[in-house]
Amino acid sequence: MIKKTKQGSLVMAETGKRATILVVDDEKGVRQSFHMVLQDEFEVLLAETGNEAIDIFSKNPVDVILLDILLPDVNGIELLVRLKDVDPNTEIIMITAVKEIRTAVKAIKQGAYEYIVKPFNVDEVITVIRRALEKHALVKEVAYLKGELERVQSFEEMVGNDKMMVKIFDLISTISQSDGTVLIQGESGTGKELVARAIHRRSPRKDQPFVVINCAAIPATLMESELFGHTKGAFTGAVHTTMGKLEIAHRGTILLDDIDSLDINMQGNLLRVIQEREFERLGSTKVIRVDVRFIAASNKDLEELIAKGEFREDLFYRLNVFPTVLPPLRERRGDIPSLLNHFLGHFSKGDNPPQRFSPEAVKVLTQYDWPGNVRELENLVQRLATLCKGPVIHLRDIPMFTVTRTEIKDMPLRQAVKAFERHYIASILESVNYNKNQAAEILGVHRNTLSTKLGDLGIKP
Repeated sequence: MIKKTKQGSLVMAETGKRATILVVDDEKGVRQSFHMVLQDEFEVLLAETGNEAIDIFSKNPVDVILLDILLPDVNGIELLVRLKDVDPNTEIIMITAVKEIRTAVKAIKQGAYEYIVKPFNVDEVITVIRRALEKHALVKEVAYLKGELERVQSFEEMVGNDKMMVKIFDLISTISQSDGTVLIQGESGTGKELVARAIHRRSPRKDQPFVVINCAAIPATLMESELFGHTKGAFTGAVHTTMGKLEIAHRGTILLDDIDSLDINMQGNLLRVIQEREFERLGSTKVIRVDVRFIAASNKDLEELIAKGEFREDLFYRLNVFPTVLPPLRERRGDIPSLLNHFLGHFSKGDNPPQRFSPEAVKVLTQYDWPGNVRELENLVQRLATLCKGPVIHLRDIPMFTVTRTEIKDMPLRQAVKAFERHYIASILESVNYNKNQAAEILGVHRNTLSTKLGDLGIKP
């Protein structure tokens, strides 16, 4: 019924891994023919009945299904709907006889990708499967890009000549070729996500998705759905079956930012996924296997949280294969002038934009402690590049340093900078009616960092 063809390899070029095809047909000869034709190019699974197909589908990753319309135990259209409810992203190609074409067209309206007619041509079957696989990959890519569009990256390059940053760059180059988990620790605003992206871009996974999950921004009740996805009806409001971020990141890299925000139960679920590389969507028993590199980031001391019983020790050691600690900006002040120029060049647009900072401004900004680190510096330069009209940004143009000379003329430089800092933070708080969350966002720091700073500076809103 089916003849072998001289068809080029259908191994997925971008991953080097073979796609999995499930053939569902009650005729033994048809199943054997499909297996003979497809086995050199694909992983092939065979099912004689609808119930057997559901059982296989629930236990194995499947990319495309070849589904006979007439089965002994269930109608092919009904089985199509059931399979699509479990995973709407699996492409299904209906197998039909000429007299059943009208039914096959109905199947397409129910979500089938295409239909092929018995007796069929091998080249036609291979072509349809190839197109279905392309669509399957495209659906995942669209989901990934949709998530990326919601994230605004202000810059893509890391800047730094300090010896500590040179060590970080060397480490990135070394560990990017491995698949081991990475734990990046450092204060808010030090560039943890940039390091994670740099690792991904230099890795063999660079052409696959890089997916970010901000654990601190997602309520605990929604985190499981965010990571693993859910089926239609899994909970109130689940009107569609949805892929989780882990599935979107398949064959790529996932960054779990602020991982310390996960509750203990979710930490246990994550540990299992890292170890087993498999999970189930909420509301489903179908096992989904993934090939993902895990990178985690935190601005807290995880070992201190372990001592308090707030973070799992086994998860910490599983993540900490390649520990990476980023220095705060105040410990690499020599990079501040370069960062100022980098961001000024990035944000300077329009008529007569600023071209440089005055030496006095650079000197004072270099001595400033930058509690929000690089993110705070970036935010400041963006405001100055927009508001300042002259070719040079002077110290007097910087709101955080508008304390009068009379106030600071007898102060040592560090004390003067602290006075500037107190004035600046107080002015930001006042501008937002002392809303700490809004002030922290403007300053580019975590709310807890701002609270600590207020105590250190003696500011009482």
